[in-house]
Amino acid sequence: MSKVVVVGGGAAGMMAAVAASENGHTVTLLEKNEKLGKKVYITGKGRCNLTNNCEVEELLAAVCVNRKFLYSAFYGFTSQDTIDFFEQSGMHTKTERGNRVFPASDHASDVIAALSGRLKKSGVKVMLHAEVKELLTEALPGAQIACEGEAGKGAPCGKGNRKQEEAPVRRITGVVLQDGKRISADAVIVATGGISYRTTGSTGDGYRFAKAAGHQVTECSPSLVPMETAEDWAARLQGLSLRNVEVTILDGKKELYQEFGEMMFTHYGVTGPLILTASSVVQKKLAAHPLTMRINLKPALTEEQLDARILREFEAAKNKQFKNVIGALYPAKLIPIMIERSGIPEEKPVHDISKEERRALVTLTREFSLTLTGLRDYNEAIVTRGGVSIREVNPTTMESKKAAGLYFAGEVLDLDAVTGGFNLQIAWSTGYAAGKSI
Repeated sequence: MSKVVVVGGGAAGMMAAVAASENGHTVTLLEKNEKLGKKVYITGKGRCNLTNNCEVEELLAAVCVNRKFLYSAFYGFTSQDTIDFFEQSGMHTKTERGNRVFPASDHASDVIAALSGRLKKSGVKVMLHAEVKELLTEALPGAQIACEGEAGKGAPCGKGNRKQEEAPVRRITGVVLQDGKRISADAVIVATGGISYRTTGSTGDGYRFAKAAGHQVTECSPSLVPMETAEDWAARLQGLSLRNVEVTILDGKKELYQEFGEMMFTHYGVTGPLILTASSVVQKKLAAHPLTMRINLKPALTEEQLDARILREFEAAKNKQFKNVIGALYPAKLIPIMIERSGIPEEKPVHDISKEERRALVTLTREFSLTLTGLRDYNEAIVTRGGVSIREVNPTTMESKKAAGLYFAGEVLDLDAVTGGFNLQIAWSTGYAAGKSI
C-alpha cells in the first residue's frame, strides 16, 4: 500500500483518486477551490457531455494532438467503461445525437455527485481550499543524468550521437501547501487542468510543477474556442442559432475545414459546436492571417433545387415586395442582412426580380461568407492546447520519465480533441491509467 496524493479535483483528478484508492492505496485528494469539479459543472452548458459512445478507433480519430499517446489509455478505459462507471455509481446516462453521452437528468451536478459518492465509498480523503505550492522530490541514489561524463554535460551521447532515453534521476516525496503544510507521499498525480476557464481554478499550476520536476511544457493556446469576425453586421445577428447548416473554412482557395451541424452568432463573431471544432483545426492558419468562412444555409438542397424552391416562393407571391416574401426562406433575424447582401431592393416587386438577381440570391444562400480574424481567449476556451510534453510521460502508466512516482492526467498533458465528449474521455482514461498503475 502506498500513500498517494492527487493534486486537482477535476474530472481527471477525481477519477485518478478513485482508481488509486480502489487499487488499495491510501489517497488524499487536494482541491484549491471550495468544491470539486468546478469546470465539470459548466461543461455542455451545464448538462455535461461526459463521453462519446463510440469505438476506441473513433475516440482516437477525434483527438487533435498526440493521438497515438492515448492508444493504451483509451483501450484501458473505454467510453463504455465510463458509462458503466457512472451507472454503477448510481447515475443513469443517455446517448443523444452524435453519440454524445449525458446524465439522464441533464444536470452536470449529478456527475459530480456520482464521483463524490465514489470517492467517499472508496475512502479517499478530500481536502478543499488546499492549494499546492510545490512538489517535493529527492535525488535517487546513484542516479546520473545522461550525457554527464567525460564529454561533459550536454554533449552528444550514445551511438551515432543519438541521445539515449534518460532514467528518472529524482523521485517524488510529497507536496507543500500554500500554508506551509507538508504532506508526504509515495506517488503524486498532477491533474490540475490547463489554463482555460481560469475562474474554475485552471491557472497553469501543473505546468509550473512539471517544469520544476524537469519536464518540458509545449506552447499553449486556447482550443475549442469561439472565433471573431471582421464584419460589423455580425453583431446584429447576435443570438441567432443556425441548425443543419454546412460550414466551410478556406485559406484562399484551400479548404481547411468543412462540417455539417449547428452554430451561433455572437456580438464578436461566431460560436457553437461547428465553430468550436473548427477552431482546433484552423488555429495555426488563423494566427497567421484572416480566413474565409462560408455558410451553406440550405445544404440539403442542390443549387438547382434551391433555385427552384426560391422560384416557387416568388411565383406564389409575385405581386408582393421582396422583403415580404423572403421570410419563407430564412430566419427572421437574418432577413435584413440577406436583403442588404443580395443587392435586391427590399420594396422591389417579386415579379420584377431578374433571373440573374435570383441566381445571386441562390449563391448568397449557399455561400454566406464572413471573414475570421482570430480566436477568443482562454476565458472562453473549453480546453487548452499544449501542456506537459507527452514524450516525457509513460503512455501506459502516465508516470513521469523524469521523476519516479510523479504522474500526470487530463488537460495538463499536451492532449486535446474535438467537441462531443472526447476531451472528458481523455480525462477519465488518463486519470484511470495513472491511479490504476501505481
